[in-house]
Amino acid sequence: MTESPNDSAMPLVQHLIELRNRLVKVLLCILVVFMGLFYFANDIYALVSAPLQQFLPENSTMIATEVASPFLTPFKLTFFVAVFISMPFALFQIWGFIAPALYQREKRLAVPLLASSIALFYAGMAFAYFVVFPLIFGFFTSVAPAGVTIMTDISNYLDFVLKLFFAFGFAFEIPIVAIILITTGATSADTLAKKRPVIIVFCFVFGMLLTPPDVLSQSLLAIPMWMLFEVGVFFGRILSTPNADEQDAHEKSL
Repeated sequence: MTESPNDSAMPLVQHLIELRNRLVKVLLCILVVFMGLFYFANDIYALVSAPLQQFLPENSTMIATEVASPFLTPFKLTFFVAVFISMPFALFQIWGFIAPALYQREKRLAVPLLASSIALFYAGMAFAYFVVFPLIFGFFTSVAPAGVTIMTDISNYLDFVLKLFFAFGFAFEIPIVAIILITTGATSADTLAKKRPVIIVFCFVFGMLLTPPDVLSQSLLAIPMWMLFEVGVFFGRILSTPNADEQDAHEKSL
């Protein structure tokens, strides 16, 4: 027999209580991870700053222009690292909250999408750290005018790399977005495929804005984004089958 959402609706107050409890669990998880990492805050910052440090001139170092920056900057970084590490647990709590309202096929689709979204976000951050950062910092340090000593502020550096981490993490979610748009009926795989030229231009513009102004760096971001788009269209085409649509209609009629 086809599984359908529970007909006995939970009262709104109980929904809110459950949501509160799950949010508390997520916050506690972040707090526990943060407390475990805080002792290594300076080591974590050294690891994150390594892509820039390797390109600094021999007698140049990073600096702190504010009194509290040597403490607050590693503190801030450690908090964001704790959030990143806790993301799978947070998504698990979100899944536990919304799963009872989903049909069987929606559950089968949501679980791999959640797992894939986490993996892709981490992959985007790794791509930024290992591929993009060396290109960006190598370029910026090589074009410094003569007589200018490069001494980057640690707080400004952290803000810069966090923006890139988030940008590349979300950019690698392109396949998930494409699959969701196709499977929910918001668009079709054929419609997205017809917009391929626009998507390619967007990828190269996005790459131009986030990487040094050279063709190689721009292509290293734009081409993976384009490939991820094609992957999303491919799997979206497979998942949006007529039989699946008929099954959803049958489940909702029960």
